[in-house]
Amino acid sequence: MSILRYLTAGESHGPALAAIAEGFPAGLTVDFDLVNRDLRRRQKGYGRGGRQKIETDEAQFLSGLRGGVTLGSPIALVVWNKDHESWKDLVSPYARGGRKFTQVRPGHADLPGAQKYGYDDARDALERASARATAATVALGSLARQLLGAFGIEVTARVVQIGERSSRPGAPPTPDQRAAIEASDMHVDDEALAAEWRAIVDRERTRGASIGGAFEVYATGLPPGLGSYVHPDRRLDARLTAALCGIQAIRAAEVGEGMRVDLPGDQFHDAILPGEGFPRASNRAGGLEAGVTNGMPLVVRGYMKPIPTMTKGLATVDLATREATVAKYERSDVCAVPAAAIVGEAVVAWTLADAFLEKFGGDTVGDARAALDAYLARIR
Repeated sequence: MSILRYLTAGESHGPALAAIAEGFPAGLTVDFDLVNRDLRRRQKGYGRGGRQKIETDEAQFLSGLRGGVTLGSPIALVVWNKDHESWKDLVSPYARGGRKFTQVRPGHADLPGAQKYGYDDARDALERASARATAATVALGSLARQLLGAFGIEVTARVVQIGERSSRPGAPPTPDQRAAIEASDMHVDDEALAAEWRAIVDRERTRGASIGGAFEVYATGLPPGLGSYVHPDRRLDARLTAALCGIQAIRAAEVGEGMRVDLPGDQFHDAILPGEGFPRASNRAGGLEAGVTNGMPLVVRGYMKPIPTMTKGLATVDLATREATVAKYERSDVCAVPAAAIVGEAVVAWTLADAFLEKFGGDTVGDARAALDAYLARIR
């Protein structure tokens, strides 16, 4: 059973996104500026749409802290949607005006949602399915990152592929590389590669299409022993890949070099070397063996499909008339992979924080620190 749990609520153009989180120990000092910084990071990136110029996301905390320190009780927060003012007569708990959205888009929740719930207006599905909801996810993930940071664990990410052009560093960035990544509108530390990616985004924008890609998420400072091999749903690799695939538009996830099935076993696995902490000759396992952390850096990848909302609409059927038409376009991104990398950081941080508290948690941060210290003394 998860120690950390959360629920989010809200629609893309509704009044706000709300979240409630349970399971944080008492005594964690939260930096609210860092939460809002992460929300701003989610909004950046070459290829983003006009919505990012409207919203200036900030998290407003409502409960679970006093003076910036967690109390051990549920944490509630809200992120207000500034764009709601322009949509309040269309998307609101109190109003539903305007023309129905029936020119459903292939690849989106429009048609499956309408079929599942019996909607005659696909907006009732698409508003909640929108990736706008990841603003709340990132706010929660920032809290998890700060909890992990209190124990020397850092979670970072970089984009590794846009369209047909890819790069697989497979290792956490250095401090200098991290600074370059954060300064980049493609969330990468290689400006020449970023320029190639921008050209790909521009190409697809001109075509009226969209483009996807991939990102890597890393965690350093993890102790060995997080996760479990005794049940499938407790394996940390299963939990991490599920968390990544739970992000809108993420269609595949990979741990370490898990897709390199072309390699024979003696080139795939990581030899164990003598020395403190049982170092490895390589890290193709991505820091996980048998669903358990092994002390090496965690490396996971998320693969994002091209966004299904395009000015070049795909062939579809009108939900109301059942006649052939073209999918309706609403304001969207051409490429959102840099933003997805930030969401990937958030869900990986949350999943790791949950696994950390499963092993070391108590009522307070001090309880967890004492448990971690005792464990590390035993295994050294």
